[in-house]
Amino acid sequence: MASGRAHGSLADRAALVTGSSRGIGLAIARALARAGARVVVTARDADGVRAAVAELRGAGATAVGCVGSVADPAHLEACASLAVREFGRLDILVNNAATNAPYGPLMEADPDEWRQAFAVNVEAALRLTQLAWRAWMREHGGAVVNICTEGTHGVGPRVGAYGTSKAALSHLTLQLAGELAPAVRVNAVSPGLVRTEMARFVWEGAERRIADGLPLGRIGEPDDVAQAVLWLVSDAAAWVTGADLLVDGGTRVRAAAGTGSYAVHEQLRATGGPPTSSPERSP
Repeated sequence: MASGRAHGSLADRAALVTGSSRGIGLAIARALARAGARVVVTARDADGVRAAVAELRGAGATAVGCVGSVADPAHLEACASLAVREFGRLDILVNNAATNAPYGPLMEADPDEWRQAFAVNVEAALRLTQLAWRAWMREHGGAVVNICTEGTHGVGPRVGAYGTSKAALSHLTLQLAGELAPAVRVNAVSPGLVRTEMARFVWEGAERRIADGLPLGRIGEPDDVAQAVLWLVSDAAAWVTGADLLVDGGTRVRAAAGTGSYAVHEQLRATGGPPTSSPERSP
């Protein structure tokens, strides 16, 4: 990617953000758009995609929508093709869409849900990166960011499928960073607990207790993650690839801060789990 632009400026670049109708994905789309990027918004919820596109356009951005599931290879091809057709390029890919099903002990995990978790959380990221590489990045360069999780650095109750699939995504990030250099930089952002609908079942009713257990004294907001992604895809991070940027409020250093037990794990043990109506969610 060109290095002559001001840090943080994404003028003339085109971005594709999966799971971007709400939560972290929408915050990322907003941040990229504010920096000048043209954005493809994609998610399963047609109304949510339309609303997100309308919001971005209302703020002066150039945005288009593509409705579908990242588990569907045809949808991924449609998204990449839309970016190139509408914008003439595809410089930035953010693999954000994810599922946290199956939730519960791994000995009780449904094999079909387990396979779906890897299709959504890992396979889709590889497929989209392949499509972006062939469509634009191989010849022109670009940046890919995969949204992983702080949880890949340990284990937690009832989130074994989510953690295992995200650990695979983390390794995929490293492998792609090596294989696609120097043309394409590939990095990860690993959030801690963030105030999203996907994580509502964890933080709702326990936010203050969880926040008190974190060195920085609060749970995350979607924009905390978006700003990290914005930096990684910008020229300010031009010499950064294969990195995993923790955005977790100090979760991993809480023992040294003397903030006590990890309330998130207590909530995971106590809660009945997330809503089961939608197997694929936007963090």
